[in-house]
Amino acid sequence: MPAFDRLAQPDAAGHFGPYGGVFVPETLMTALEELSKAYAQASADPAFRAELAGHLATFAGRPSPLYFARRLTEHCGGAKIYLKREDLLHTGAHKINNALGQALLALRMGKKRVIAETGAGQHGVATAAVCAKFGLECVVYMGSVDMKRQALNVFRMRLMGAEVRGVDAGQKTLKEAINEAMRDWVTNVRTTHYILGTVYGAHPYPKMVRDFQRVIGREAREQILAAEGRLPDELVACVGGGSNAMGLFFDFIEDTSVRMTGVEAGGRGLGRGDHAARFAGGRLGVLQGCKTVILQDGDGQIEGTHSVSAGLDYAAVGPEHVFYRDLGRIQFTYARDDEVLEAFQLCSKLEGIIPALESSHALVQGMKRARELGPDKIVLINLSGRGDKDVQQVAELLKKP
Repeated sequence: MPAFDRLAQPDAAGHFGPYGGVFVPETLMTALEELSKAYAQASADPAFRAELAGHLATFAGRPSPLYFARRLTEHCGGAKIYLKREDLLHTGAHKINNALGQALLALRMGKKRVIAETGAGQHGVATAAVCAKFGLECVVYMGSVDMKRQALNVFRMRLMGAEVRGVDAGQKTLKEAINEAMRDWVTNVRTTHYILGTVYGAHPYPKMVRDFQRVIGREAREQILAAEGRLPDELVACVGGGSNAMGLFFDFIEDTSVRMTGVEAGGRGLGRGDHAARFAGGRLGVLQGCKTVILQDGDGQIEGTHSVSAGLDYAAVGPEHVFYRDLGRIQFTYARDDEVLEAFQLCSKLEGIIPALESSHALVQGMKRARELGPDKIVLINLSGRGDKDVQQVAELLKKP
């Protein structure tokens, strides 16, 4: 396997090989340049890094534990299964890592108003929480379909002072929420910072969000070395836009003995409109700020998507994931809704841990790999969020014949 220089990605223009870049209205170019400059300066500032680390510890609750899932391991009868417990962070998922970083950048740029998009609601909740903490005005865009299936998170956002604006266009899910957030940003660019929640969009977002999420992989590396004295044989994470996965994977890119697998939403199957598995059915295109693999028809129209998990229900994937897929460094597969619901229940019953439906996609593949590998192997799964938000939805789904 070839050597990888992870720190060379992306280039100065935001390209990961042929992917990424900047495809936005001219109105946003100044804001993106301002953000790139602010992030570069902050990244080189020890005071900024120290302040962020302090908030991650005292507000978010880092470091998150690495947990040996003994009963899941025994159930699978193969490799040891470890869970990186991002579900234990404040607000319930890895999203708080990025939200804190970008909120500090907003303050640094003098922006007093923040907007965000959200699918499952976890990024919206994290953004609402950091805005409450720092006294920022907060508006969150959310598809009306997602608002219904994630009603608990809608209430949590509003409880923390955020305005949640429902979006009724198109499929009424994440893609449309991003559209509306970008329209807002174009209109209010001088006073507003857009806290994009994943490794997607125009440069510098894919790099910046990845860097804020790298804390996951740095911690996991130290923790597995302390627990086992060696690196894991495989890392597994779910992939929507892909921030939790890239956050885990990035610091292992150069460790070519460690296999890395991203798990997309297989939905009801790979029929048109039944899934969100971009690597199984997508093609190259441009959507919402960058060039990447997108689910689209022959005329370039964005296809409908479906997933039991609102957070993975999106037609495109982060450009850095496509870059490493092409190089053969990250493998991708998908998990169907029925498999996900089974894994959701199994983790709950065997470990007393209720995982997010998004994270349950990673559990499906992680358990498959544990069964295939021997007991001397180690599989580390990123449990990116907790499933409190999904309990009511799952209860309704399990009632159906």
